[in-house]
Amino acid sequence: MTINANLDKLLDKAFEKYDLEKLPAAPVSALAGVSDADAESLAKAFNIKTIGDLGRNKHFRAAVAIVNLVDAAK
Repeated sequence: MTINANLDKLLDKAFEKYDLEKLPAAPVSALAGVSDADAESLAKAFNIKTIGDLGRNKHFRAAVAIVNLVDAAK
């Protein structure tokens, strides 16, 4: 199944043309607003080096789940 999505606002310019399937392997700094220094901090604190690492990190998933539950309860 082909999925099309405009991710331009979510990605650094250099990664806007990446195939969706390749984005999980891209460095976390490929996300718009994440600097190289931010990426280094994530790597040091949580061993997060890629977008996939960030998206699959149990701490970040827990935080998203909590926020979603709180927002849904409003």
